[in-house]
Amino acid sequence: MSTASVKTGRSPLKKWCDENTGLFFLIPWILGFLIFKAYPFASSLYYSFTNMNFFRGISEYGIMNYVEIFTEKDTTTALLITFKYAFITVPLKLIFALFTAYILNFKIKFVNFFRTVYYIPSILGGSVAIAVLWRALFRDTGVVNTILGFVGIQGPDWLADRTWALFIICLLRVWQFGSAMVLFLAALKGVSVDLYEAATIDGASKTRQFFSITVPMITPVIFYNLVTQIAQAFQEFNGPYIITGGGPRNSTTLVALLVYNYAFKSNEMGMACALAWVMFVIVMVLTVIAFTSQKHWVYYAD
Repeated sequence: MSTASVKTGRSPLKKWCDENTGLFFLIPWILGFLIFKAYPFASSLYYSFTNMNFFRGISEYGIMNYVEIFTEKDTTTALLITFKYAFITVPLKLIFALFTAYILNFKIKFVNFFRTVYYIPSILGGSVAIAVLWRALFRDTGVVNTILGFVGIQGPDWLADRTWALFIICLLRVWQFGSAMVLFLAALKGVSVDLYEAATIDGASKTRQFFSITVPMITPVIFYNLVTQIAQAFQEFNGPYIITGGGPRNSTTLVALLVYNYAFKSNEMGMACALAWVMFVIVMVLTVIAFTSQKHWVYYAD
């Protein structure tokens, strides 16, 4: 025992505990991370290289799952549909969010009411109830076709037609632009009024001011929304599962839904894990591309 410990009457262990009290408060988080994050993450990577089945266990190891993902028609189709879904919904959602935020940034009557109304879909949009409501709206004898029938238009069977089914799923996603809108609105509030006044004196139109001042000044928020929306789009599950069930003829089967089908319908956990990792790598690559490209178009004020 050291002289310092004898003088203070504390053992080395008690002294260490007193000096590192904060570590004890981190123990619940560390345990939660290891049990509910790190272990599932590592085990899914392990199972992705097996033919793990809930009932038969593991009988084969290798890269067969990844080979099947990029050679089988069902999986390659799901990947293409997911890319199509993401590249439709992400730009449209950002455009609608920015346009709405720009309009609501003006001093108009009842502006707070309109901000609330446009934000509500983001709170409710991911729920099962809204997906069920969306299915009721667009089914063959639903509200939309009933309204079209009043004006003499024969509406299509939206959810059973391959041409329209994915569009309806995309429409639900775009409708939930409220969270991105709130971020854009906060960014617009931060743009200096002096810039607009100087541009007005120079004779710049509102359109020119928007593209030359507003958009460059809020590019950090555009970048943030872009990255988060890409990640969310590739993980979409509720809409395709509840509204169309992945049909018609797998035309709305996104990767997240296919992971569910393999894991809980076919009991092929190995294949489900491999698909999840492919989706993770795709999102990671797109995120890296976004971060790499930001130096060319994102403006950070000093």
